[in-house]
Amino acid sequence: MIANMDKQPHISVLMSVFNAEEVISDAIESILDQDYENFEFLIMNDASTDGTPSILETYQTSDSRMKVFHNKENLGLTVSLNKLIHNSKGNIIFRQDADDTSYLNRLSFQVQQMQEKGYNVCVTKAKVKGSKKARPHLSYYLPYKLVMKLKNPFIHGTLAIRRETLLEVGTYDENFYFAQDYKLYAELINKKYKIHKIYKILYNLNTVNNISTKFASKQKYYSDCVKKKKLPDLRFRDF
Repeated sequence: MIANMDKQPHISVLMSVFNAEEVISDAIESILDQDYENFEFLIMNDASTDGTPSILETYQTSDSRMKVFHNKENLGLTVSLNKLIHNSKGNIIFRQDADDTSYLNRLSFQVQQMQEKGYNVCVTKAKVKGSKKARPHLSYYLPYKLVMKLKNPFIHGTLAIRRETLLEVGTYDENFYFAQDYKLYAELINKKYKIHKIYKILYNLNTVNNISTKFASKQKYYSDCVKKKKLPDLRFRDF
């Protein structure tokens, strides 16, 4: 843990949420309870139609580190994250998904690694909720440039990236409604940035009824576009 707040880089944790009233409180509290102090928590309500907005309002009222934004219509994760990036002030950008939770030392550990070892980008392992399984599994021990040819090698919610690095690669490519993180990793590699893997588990990953399972065919189409280094046909966004 980086104990002295004066020595802590200011960081921004970004989360976009759509209709997640049953899980959003756990995700929020896992960030607000971190042992790291110097952060802002930016959340985009992506036009939720359930009780999510009122939950966000309650937390925002009670904790000044939270800043909630609202899309008037559902724009998806990619656009929502880019909007949050442009409203953020942190030197390091962290991701957090609305149906996952972070270990309470996640921010401090990743910041410490980035500060001490000069990382521009780092990711961690995650534990699958309700099991003892870790993700990524065996592929995490292989060279990620090799794994990239087959699949997305990292868990998006574990990402930490320096702000200037993210801006240098152009933030998230809004042509990619899905697999936006896979495309970002490809851009980082293309720009010769090293993605550092932390082998410690610092994240709880939901794999039940999430974006990857509900929209598997769309995810595959956009992932294939990353592999083939081509832009997706936007006519297929809603297929």
